[in-house]
Amino acid sequence: MVFALTAMTIHRFYVAIYQVNYVAQKKMVQISTRIFVDDLNEALKNEFHKRTFLGSEKETEVDKILMEKYLSARFKLTINGKAKAMNYLSYELENNVIVCYLNIKDVVKITSLEVENSILTELYSEQQNIIQFNNNGVKQNLLLSSETTKGMLK
Repeated sequence: MVFALTAMTIHRFYVAIYQVNYVAQKKMVQISTRIFVDDLNEALKNEFHKRTFLGSEKETEVDKILMEKYLSARFKLTINGKAKAMNYLSYELENNVIVCYLNIKDVVKITSLEVENSILTELYSEQQNIIQFNNNGVKQNLLLSSETTKGMLK
Protein backbone atom coordinates (compact mmCIF):
# COMPACT_ATOMS: atom_id res chain seq x y z
CA MET A 1 0.00 0.00 0.00
CA VAL A 2 1.53 3.31 -1.02
CA PHE A 3 0.54 6.70 0.33
CA ALA A 4 1.89 9.98 -1.02
CA LEU A 5 2.57 12.18 2.00
CA THR A 6 3.86 15.04 -0.10
CA ALA A 7 4.48 15.50 -3.77
CA MET A 8 8.06 14.30 -3.27
CA THR A 9 7.69 11.65 -0.55
CA ILE A 10 6.35 8.09 -0.69
CA HIS A 11 5.94 6.06 2.45
CA ARG A 12 5.22 2.31 2.61
CA PHE A 13 3.45 0.64 5.50
CA TYR A 14 4.37 -2.94 6.31
CA VAL A 15 1.48 -4.25 8.35
CA ALA A 16 -0.78 -7.30 8.26
CA ILE A 17 -3.78 -8.06 10.48
CA TYR A 18 -4.79 -11.47 11.81
CA GLN A 19 -8.18 -11.91 13.47
CA VAL A 20 -8.44 -14.99 15.72
CA ASN A 21 -11.91 -15.71 17.14
CA TYR A 22 -12.80 -18.55 19.47
CA VAL A 23 -16.42 -19.63 18.89
CA ALA A 24 -17.30 -21.78 21.93
CA GLN A 25 -20.65 -22.97 20.52
CA LYS A 26 -18.86 -24.49 17.51
CA LYS A 27 -15.75 -25.53 19.47
CA MET A 28 -13.79 -23.79 16.74
CA VAL A 29 -11.15 -21.14 16.24
CA GLN A 30 -11.88 -19.01 13.17
CA ILE A 31 -8.97 -17.10 11.66
CA SER A 32 -8.77 -14.45 8.97
CA THR A 33 -5.59 -12.86 7.65
CA ARG A 34 -5.28 -9.55 5.84
CA ILE A 35 -2.01 -9.27 3.90
CA PHE A 36 -1.08 -6.91 1.08
CA VAL A 37 -1.08 -8.98 -2.12
CA ASP A 38 2.07 -7.43 -3.60
CA ASP A 39 4.01 -8.15 -0.41
CA LEU A 40 2.71 -11.73 -0.29
CA ASN A 41 3.67 -12.35 -3.93
CA GLU A 42 7.13 -10.97 -3.19
CA ALA A 43 7.48 -13.24 -0.14
CA LEU A 44 6.47 -16.30 -2.18
CA LYS A 45 9.01 -15.39 -4.86
CA ASN A 46 11.69 -15.04 -2.18
CA GLU A 47 10.72 -18.28 -0.40
CA PHE A 48 10.11 -20.58 -3.37
CA HIS A 49 12.17 -18.90 -6.11
CA LYS A 50 9.10 -18.76 -8.34
CA ARG A 51 7.10 -15.73 -9.40
CA THR A 52 3.45 -15.90 -8.32
CA PHE A 53 0.43 -13.94 -9.45
CA LEU A 54 -2.00 -14.10 -6.53
CA GLY A 55 -4.89 -11.73 -7.00
CA SER A 56 -4.45 -11.37 -10.75
CA GLU A 57 -5.84 -12.98 -13.89
CA LYS A 58 -2.52 -14.87 -14.22
CA GLU A 59 -3.02 -16.65 -10.87
CA THR A 60 -2.54 -20.44 -10.95
CA GLU A 61 -3.38 -23.34 -8.65
CA VAL A 62 0.34 -23.64 -7.91
CA ASP A 63 0.30 -20.02 -6.66
CA LYS A 64 -2.47 -20.92 -4.19
CA ILE A 65 -0.63 -24.03 -3.01
CA LEU A 66 2.56 -22.04 -2.42
CA MET A 67 0.55 -19.44 -0.45
CA GLU A 68 -0.95 -22.17 1.78
CA LYS A 69 2.50 -23.70 2.31
CA TYR A 70 4.02 -20.32 3.19
CA LEU A 71 1.21 -19.45 5.61
CA SER A 72 1.36 -22.79 7.41
CA ALA A 73 5.15 -22.58 7.79
CA ARG A 74 5.18 -19.02 9.14
CA PHE A 75 1.90 -18.63 11.06
CA LYS A 76 1.38 -21.13 13.89
CA LEU A 77 -0.95 -21.31 16.87
CA THR A 78 -0.35 -23.27 20.05
CA ILE A 79 -3.52 -23.65 22.11
CA ASN A 80 -3.25 -24.63 25.79
CA GLY A 81 0.34 -25.75 25.20
CA LYS A 82 -0.43 -27.94 22.16
CA ALA A 83 0.49 -27.02 18.56
CA LYS A 84 -2.62 -27.01 16.36
CA ALA A 85 -2.74 -27.39 12.60
CA MET A 86 -4.90 -24.86 10.80
CA ASN A 87 -7.29 -25.83 8.02
CA TYR A 88 -7.02 -23.50 5.05
CA LEU A 89 -10.53 -22.77 3.73
CA SER A 90 -10.38 -20.06 1.06
CA TYR A 91 -9.33 -16.54 0.27
CA GLU A 92 -10.72 -13.46 -1.39
CA LEU A 93 -9.21 -10.29 -2.72
CA GLU A 94 -10.34 -6.93 -1.30
CA ASN A 95 -8.69 -4.18 -3.32
CA ASN A 96 -4.97 -4.91 -2.84
CA VAL A 97 -5.38 -7.13 0.25
CA ILE A 98 -5.66 -10.92 0.33
CA VAL A 99 -8.04 -12.10 3.04
CA CYS A 100 -7.42 -15.77 3.89
CA TYR A 101 -9.84 -17.84 5.96
CA LEU A 102 -8.65 -20.68 8.17
CA ASN A 103 -9.97 -22.62 11.15
CA ILE A 104 -9.07 -25.06 13.88
CA LYS A 105 -11.77 -27.53 14.93
CA ASP A 106 -12.41 -29.43 18.17
CA VAL A 107 -11.21 -26.75 20.60
CA VAL A 108 -13.12 -27.13 23.87
CA LYS A 109 -11.70 -23.99 25.53
CA ILE A 110 -8.70 -21.70 25.34
CA THR A 111 -6.72 -20.89 28.46
CA SER A 112 -3.59 -19.83 26.57
CA LEU A 113 -2.78 -18.98 22.97
CA GLU A 114 0.79 -18.79 21.74
CA VAL A 115 1.17 -17.16 18.35
CA GLU A 116 4.18 -17.52 16.09
CA ASN A 117 4.02 -15.24 13.07
CA SER A 118 7.00 -14.50 10.84
CA ILE A 119 5.01 -13.71 7.70
CA LEU A 120 6.84 -11.08 5.62
CA THR A 121 9.43 -10.47 8.35
CA GLU A 122 12.14 -12.10 6.22
CA LEU A 123 11.56 -9.37 3.61
CA TYR A 124 10.79 -6.25 5.62
CA SER A 125 12.46 -5.38 8.92
CA GLU A 126 9.63 -2.85 9.46
CA GLN A 127 6.92 -5.53 9.12
CA GLN A 128 4.31 -5.54 11.89
CA ASN A 129 1.86 -8.40 12.31
CA ILE A 130 -1.09 -7.45 14.47
CA ILE A 131 -2.97 -10.30 16.13
CA GLN A 132 -6.49 -9.51 17.36
CA PHE A 133 -7.83 -12.29 19.62
CA ASN A 134 -11.44 -12.62 20.76
CA ASN A 135 -12.00 -15.36 23.35
CA ASN A 136 -15.69 -15.42 24.34
CA GLY A 137 -15.95 -11.62 24.24
CA VAL A 138 -12.59 -10.99 25.90
CA LYS A 139 -10.46 -9.14 23.38
CA GLN A 140 -6.68 -8.97 23.37
CA ASN A 141 -4.11 -7.70 20.90
CA LEU A 142 -0.57 -8.75 20.19
CA LEU A 143 1.99 -6.94 18.06
CA LEU A 144 4.65 -9.10 16.44
CA SER A 145 7.56 -7.91 14.30
CA SER A 146 10.80 -9.10 12.73
CA GLU A 147 12.41 -8.73 16.17
CA THR A 148 9.62 -10.53 18.06
CA THR A 149 7.87 -13.25 16.07
CA LYS A 150 6.28 -15.06 19.04
CA GLY A 151 3.89 -13.98 21.74
CA MET A 152 1.47 -15.36 24.33
CA LEU A 153 -2.12 -14.41 25.07
CA LYS A 154 -4.04 -15.70 28.12
